[in-house]
Amino acid sequence: MRIGIMGSGGLGGYFGAKLADGGADVHFIARGAHLEAMRRDGLRIDGPSPLHVRQVQATSQPADVGVVDVVMLAVKLWDTEQALEQIRPMVGPDTTVISFQNGVLKDQYLRAAFDPKQVMGGVGYVATTIAAPGVIRQTGPMQRLLFGEFDGSRSARGEALLAACLAGGIQAELSPAILREIWQKYVFLVGLSGTTTTMRTTIGPIRSNPQTRAFLADVMQEVIAVGRAHGVDLPPDYLRSALERADTVAPDMTSSMHHDLERGGRLEVRWLAGGVVELGRAKGVPTPLNRAIADILALRAEGAAHA
Repeated sequence: MRIGIMGSGGLGGYFGAKLADGGADVHFIARGAHLEAMRRDGLRIDGPSPLHVRQVQATSQPADVGVVDVVMLAVKLWDTEQALEQIRPMVGPDTTVISFQNGVLKDQYLRAAFDPKQVMGGVGYVATTIAAPGVIRQTGPMQRLLFGEFDGSRSARGEALLAACLAGGIQAELSPAILREIWQKYVFLVGLSGTTTTMRTTIGPIRSNPQTRAFLADVMQEVIAVGRAHGVDLPPDYLRSALERADTVAPDMTSSMHHDLERGGRLEVRWLAGGVVELGRAKGVPTPLNRAIADILALRAEGAAHA
């Protein structure tokens, strides 16, 4: 299976390395020092299960790769529009495109750019960061990929990707309800990113303080209400499940958006809390807390240099 990884950072680099180690024909699209290090030294994963893929196929030009079977999109959300144009040389009539990005608006962009039949849904779970050029550091044991057809069918292309993932030691699952899986992650991610970034702290203090815990719960409940208004079959007790998940993660866990804020980088708030506001408005569902988060972070959304 030929797989193109568009966005070879924490998520794309990690899962791409695992796929390559399992024997898949993986092509990484990267840039800058990270690309040069990958070409020179391969790609290394540090953490609970260390891995060093000594020779990787990496380029900054998707046209050099040619048509692949699967494109895994893992760029930051603000790079989506540019990335969808860049990957066109890798997309043939039988290519499958899967976004493992954050949020739920991502798949609308994919279906607008390509034949909707070529688009599968995807969710990725892994705590990683680029420790140095060519080095991905995994900061916890969790790693999981879920993907599937939006109509719930179990397709041959999904089975083929599943086999490639399992061969690389990825905890992968072909989901019959991928839209629900995407929204379930969205509920948790919007709550985690919105609270940790506006409060500038980790999840531990937020979940321990009754007032901030209630805020976290109410932010999540807004997302659940918007999802249900859009026809997503979220479980009746999903808020409880999302809060239980927040209680089980390490107390020093935080969001990538919080990391981006601390580094002075751009923020994905436009597609996270801002996405909830946009989707809620379309169905007449009020989202005052998510709007507050989006408004509070608006001055930093383009990075510290633009504040």
